[in-house]
Amino acid sequence: MPLYEHVFLARQDVSAQQVEQMVEQYKALIAEHEGSVGKVETWGLRTLTYRINKNRKAHYTLMNLTASPAAVAEMERQMRLNEDVLRFMTLKVDEHEEEQSAMMQKRDRDDRRGGGRGGRGERGDRGDRGGDRGDRGDRGDRGPRRFEEE
Repeated sequence: MPLYEHVFLARQDVSAQQVEQMVEQYKALIAEHEGSVGKVETWGLRTLTYRINKNRKAHYTLMNLTASPAAVAEMERQMRLNEDVLRFMTLKVDEHEEEQSAMMQKRDRDDRRGGGRGGRGERGDRGDRGGDRGDRGDRGDRGPRRFEEE
């Protein structure tokens, strides 16, 4: 049977438990068509690049499938009907990767660094950009500012 990688985005309003229920529903559908679902990675709630149906965030999930094209077509049909699924994409692959996906490796790397984006990590404080900005009061050859009533 062909091998596929399938990623779908669920609405931000849906809980993580409901996303897991959707994954179980699609696993059962694939199993009915004599296929199997290998690795399932939940990438969590992530910010979208642009809004989709008024959603700024979505729950991302990756599934490795071994299934017939008919089973994949039926799963995609049901995803189109499900209002909680914003987008999905299925790719046919030659083999499944056994290790973590690039998204999960990136998350692990950010966790080890300490804080990810918000922690300033290796970049330092904003004050370390160089250059002394203490001379802003100096107006150069224009002289000091005067606010006089006329």
